Amino acid sequence: MPHLVEPAARLVRRMPWSPGAGAEAEPLLTREWLVTNGLGGYASGTVCGIPTRRYHGLLVAALPAPLGRMMMLNHLSEQVRPPSGRTVRFGGQEWVGGRIELDEGVGHLAEFRLEHGLPVWRYTLDGAAIEKRVLLAHRLNTAYVTYRLVAGDSTIRLKLRPAVHFRFHDAPVNAPLAEAYTLTAVNDLCELSAGPDLPHLRLLLHGQNRAFTIEGKRMREVLYRTEESRGYESSGELWTPGYFRVDLSRGAAATLVASTEPWEVIQALTPDQACQAERDRRERLLETAGDAARSDVGAELVLAADQFLITPVGRVEDAARAKASGDELRSVIAGYHWFTDWGRDTMISLEGLALTTGRTVEAGYILRTFARYFRDGLIPNFFPDGKTEGVYHTADATLWFFHALDRYLAYTGDCQTLTWLLPTLLDIVDQHVRGTRFGIGVDPADGLLREGAAGYQLTWMDAKVGDWVVTPRRGKPVEINALWYNALRLLEGWVREGRGEEEVRPLAELAERARVNFNKRFWNPELGYLYDVVDGEGGDDPACRPNQVLAISLEHPVLERKYWEPVLKVVEERLLTPVGLRSLAPSHPDYKSRYFGDLRARDAAYHQGTVWAWLIGPFLDAWLKVHPDDLAGARWKLEGFVPHLGEACIGSISEVFDAVEPYTPRGCIAQAWSVAEVLRCWVKTESEPRP
Repeated sequence: MPHLVEPAARLVRRMPWSPGAGAEAEPLLTREWLVTNGLGGYASGTVCGIPTRRYHGLLVAALPAPLGRMMMLNHLSEQVRPPSGRTVRFGGQEWVGGRIELDEGVGHLAEFRLEHGLPVWRYTLDGAAIEKRVLLAHRLNTAYVTYRLVAGDSTIRLKLRPAVHFRFHDAPVNAPLAEAYTLTAVNDLCELSAGPDLPHLRLLLHGQNRAFTIEGKRMREVLYRTEESRGYESSGELWTPGYFRVDLSRGAAATLVASTEPWEVIQALTPDQACQAERDRRERLLETAGDAARSDVGAELVLAADQFLITPVGRVEDAARAKASGDELRSVIAGYHWFTDWGRDTMISLEGLALTTGRTVEAGYILRTFARYFRDGLIPNFFPDGKTEGVYHTADATLWFFHALDRYLAYTGDCQTLTWLLPTLLDIVDQHVRGTRFGIGVDPADGLLREGAAGYQLTWMDAKVGDWVVTPRRGKPVEINALWYNALRLLEGWVREGRGEEEVRPLAELAERARVNFNKRFWNPELGYLYDVVDGEGGDDPACRPNQVLAISLEHPVLERKYWEPVLKVVEERLLTPVGLRSLAPSHPDYKSRYFGDLRARDAAYHQGTVWAWLIGPFLDAWLKVHPDDLAGARWKLEGFVPHLGEACIGSISEVFDAVEPYTPRGCIAQAWSVAEVLRCWVKTESEPRP
């Protein structure tokens, strides 16, 4: 099925569809769309409108702790009726004065497309066409669903029935409905509540001859088939308060507004004003991005990157403290739908999401936000949804902070932020030398960094089911020590500029000792690549994994130059795919070629072969160090992501893929570091400067 991209002047990705396709309708259930609001809230669903995930809804509001992200508007059934007595053809069927469902029949859809990253559906009648658009107001928990008659001269009646199940967005679909929903209607303003501890959903319809009919009832046994395939509860109830009706005619749109904001905020913008404001904001994002990211695939990825940069509304006190110091709280959602903001993912993603796109001020906010959360020399692994305290069990997120800061300084030269952070950075190194939480600390015997604590998964390969840590990697992991060496060398340079040689010497000695012993310990001469872990629970681990690429790719590569080419050759031959790197070579006995099934089955495969898109970034950095003139070859290795923009979450990049053809996308439908690293490398491999 073709998916076309047009120039940025009208950035459109199309998914054409033939009404009446019938048996070919599977893509409408497996292709999804995503709209976000810059707070962590979102709207998402399948192209055909049938919800298949617990996360599918038109308004998932991001709310202060302890609520977190709440599903507030699950579904909107859509019926259209032609003028009384008129016979038309709709989706290849004769339609005589009755009603037809837009959201439940694949025969009614003529096209789905993204315009500047926002979803548009086109439904055709005989001589008439309706377009539907969904957007969320930026940094507001407000959704707009707009309908327009774009072809045809007669008036068409539209009936909209909202359905709700107020719940935490990650709660199972069979969680009990509220005992009672209360509907309040004053003039055109409708408000739903389900008790004092939950937010209110406010609904407002704009359009001609609009009205609301109270008809409360339960909608039973709604099936979510993706939840079923993933081993979760898959059938649940919704509740509807009634339905809206409105007339559609040429030049007179209808918009349903759904929001948890106060009425005065909701009414501050008309639907047209909200739409224009979001369109203008997206145009500015493209104008701000570098030349190589202003059109075609680059521009699409710039808009996809915007979905992950957030102002976290949950941590109200932290936001107040940041504002008091003249700063802003900013973070990165690691992936939609279920991830929150993660330290590791944020630092890996920072360059692609915020620096490549020209959003350097926000990059500074993000770094300073996370700097406020350092505890015992560590930044948080992640912030749980609806909580204000971070969870710190990670050995690498803090080391990635040094990398992110280095990239930020390269783009901005912001010495003020560096000066403010320098005492913290020195304390981080001191904490790691002395030893900190979870067994993280420098081994005095060889100067290498070790980590590990029973029951914890501390590296990015962090799958855990119950008490089973799938890839514990306790000991001295290869990428942890590559990051440690890089951090020491970066800090050495920063201290030399700011404080002089006296303070530099201990850092230089630490770094040199780590470098020498890294090359002694990690190089495996028999296999021709690097051990994944040394001094592990079972000795030195010879598993061929992608982590070794970081020993070459970082600003200060710890691996000696003579080993670069053999390592890169092995990784290319055994791990490289069109959509990233396998997490384990196929020859390993623990290798899993597909990521599917229930949670235990998926986590058993998560880092045991499953392809990760973000790893294409370190691989191409290493590739261009070994082949500095091969921009064309590096760009070719990104081409597999171009068709992927038309599958899974249209316009974005998935978290993971199966390790064998057809490399089926899996996991989160939109992942921050996947988008960030592909975008960064897309710009980096631009062979000809744009005008």
